[in-house]
Amino acid sequence: MTHGCKGLGGLLGLLLVVGGCSKELDPAPPPGAGPTPAGAEIGTSSLRGLPLVEGPSVVSVFVQKLEQPTSLGETTAVHVKLPPPVNRELEQSLVRVVGDASAPVALFRSDTLARLGVIPQSPGPGFFTLFSQVPDSELLRRLDGEKRVARGEFGEVTRETFLFNGRHPVARVEGQPVDAPGFQTGGLVPLSYCPTVPASTPAAWERTLIIRDPAVVLDRARTWDPCTGAGTKGGVWTFAHLMRQMAQGSGASPEAFVTHWLSGWLNDITLNGDTVPARRAMYDEVIAPWATASGARSLLVLNASTGRWEVQFNKPLDLGIAPFRLLAIVNRMDLGNTSGGYGRLANAGELRFVFGLTRPSPWGGGTEATCNLKPFTAIFEYGVPVTGCGGVIGWARQLTQLGLFSSFDLIYRARLATMTESVVLHGKAPNKGNRNALNQLRTNEAVLGATQGRPWELREFRLTDENIVNGTDKPSHGFLRPHTMGLTPDDATHDSLMDADIDLFVRTQVKSGVEQPARVPNQCSATFSAPYRFNGRPFLGGNVLVAPPTHWAARNASPTDAAEVCARKEFSLNTCNGCHFKDTGTHDFSGTENMAFTHISPTSGIPAKLSKFLTGGGAGSMYKVPDAQFGAAVASWSFAELQRRHQQLYELATCSTCGRFQALDADFLSQLESLAGVVPLDVSPGSLPPPFKVGPIHDAAMVTRLLELRAGFAQDFWEAPLGFLRPAEVFVH
Repeated sequence: MTHGCKGLGGLLGLLLVVGGCSKELDPAPPPGAGPTPAGAEIGTSSLRGLPLVEGPSVVSVFVQKLEQPTSLGETTAVHVKLPPPVNRELEQSLVRVVGDASAPVALFRSDTLARLGVIPQSPGPGFFTLFSQVPDSELLRRLDGEKRVARGEFGEVTRETFLFNGRHPVARVEGQPVDAPGFQTGGLVPLSYCPTVPASTPAAWERTLIIRDPAVVLDRARTWDPCTGAGTKGGVWTFAHLMRQMAQGSGASPEAFVTHWLSGWLNDITLNGDTVPARRAMYDEVIAPWATASGARSLLVLNASTGRWEVQFNKPLDLGIAPFRLLAIVNRMDLGNTSGGYGRLANAGELRFVFGLTRPSPWGGGTEATCNLKPFTAIFEYGVPVTGCGGVIGWARQLTQLGLFSSFDLIYRARLATMTESVVLHGKAPNKGNRNALNQLRTNEAVLGATQGRPWELREFRLTDENIVNGTDKPSHGFLRPHTMGLTPDDATHDSLMDADIDLFVRTQVKSGVEQPARVPNQCSATFSAPYRFNGRPFLGGNVLVAPPTHWAARNASPTDAAEVCARKEFSLNTCNGCHFKDTGTHDFSGTENMAFTHISPTSGIPAKLSKFLTGGGAGSMYKVPDAQFGAAVASWSFAELQRRHQQLYELATCSTCGRFQALDADFLSQLESLAGVVPLDVSPGSLPPPFKVGPIHDAAMVTRLLELRAGFAQDFWEAPLGFLRPAEVFVH
């Protein structure tokens, strides 16, 4: 199903117009970056205060069983309300091609197909049709899921779903039950939001989304606490276990694999022209104490022949006593639609492990009071290795089963461990680096820079070979390698407030990807990608500093231009700087209202404190943050991130319907161009221009020819939810 308001083509926006840090050891805040001043309108409010819209008005997918299958064996017409194209020339085209040019998806205007007699009925203007194989059992399965929710099998229920535009809650709606009998008899059936959904509560979040209960993160059978020594060294939720699995296939021992990763901070590195200065405090704060606790002698030396700093040991580090303490296990199924263009929801997003650095004294034999928690998180972010609609729904169902437990008992922890091992074990991702499912490992820390007067720094590491010149990033075996930061500019080259390149990028590339009509703050989302180079200069950075920069501004953006206000926010919010500071309100140094720099605190103890960006301030609440550039007088943005993730999880598990779609060979587009003279491909902002002429198709006779043309370029069927056609989200955090 379509989630939130993506893909509604501005319909919801029009309807609405009509109708952390309590104990963190942070360095001194930069000037002007203290607690938000009075009158800035930051705070929480009730989600119940959002406007209520009629369920039928926001339905964006209809299905209709065909009297006879198509020549390709498709049994069902799937009608989708696409958002307006980025290329305005395509607005009146009778054919739309979306997705990557190597795997195109062709859709035909529903009104035209109805006039041609291809389909019995059109849902109305703005809808486009593609064809699928949808057995009756799929609608019946969804109907059964709806009934199970309504019976209370997943706990207390509510009839209201909160609609999100991107990450922002904007309205309430009551869904409708699926009409499975109507589908079987050929009726035009809307696929609405779930008619009832399990209530979103902190207890539900704790069991399915961000698991940080002491029973789990201090599980004696599966974790080891460097502060107290309690637990099992090398247990399945330890830093040691994850690194040992990751190191297999690298050609190095796990100890050498980890030492190589830690040594990456000892020398300057350059990525995409961005020189990342060394933070040699890594040796004093992490490596040397760990070596001492391992019974080893270590020495930081300058290699005269290479000019590089190196660590010498007389024996390896003991991975079993790693100073990284588990803070949370995080489900990010919501990241299953973040590929470029229009995403086929064919993956289950990410599973993450969040660790906090400690420097215990005594090591492995003290108490919570002697733990010496440090402002440093290491986040292992794995791509869940299940594919296809059925696999994704199956993973979602496993997570919802965890939500049925009343406590984090032995059975709960055993089931969770089975799920995590199915992701992190060596060999679970045969086509990735070291046959490991890791997408990336990210760090966010201030402890290595505090003594040098530097702010918080974020870094990213992958098991890939990143080729800046060719723009490729291919899986590769070996050590963890430093990687450019997702969607985040080089903050050493580009001024976060006055940079001409940032201004141009936001007001051209990002603005052109803003879903129209943009209406601040209720209709503001954008699809875009960030290139290695822009306007002739390196763009993506090799690291990220936070506070400063606190956010990214478009210096010439007009506060009266909704699309420019939206583009600035969308760009900055999705950078590391904005997400970990001003755009999410994560900048309270007092620790009384929110947190600074992190969304899961490494220094607040167990259970780790969460930011209000995640919690919204509590169940049923949303956290309102003034626009980082223009202030509350222009816009305030609301967040209830765990509410959004909760809804997506249960929609997938209980209210999704799978179909099989016919894949088309890329040569289909070449033949289309030879017949029509143009290809109506809507290219995402920042993408390379396609090797053919782009333009609209207005001839109904050409629609008929193209429908017939598909058979000559058909490949294997692929599986996806019926509402898969929505712009890919750009979230990386």
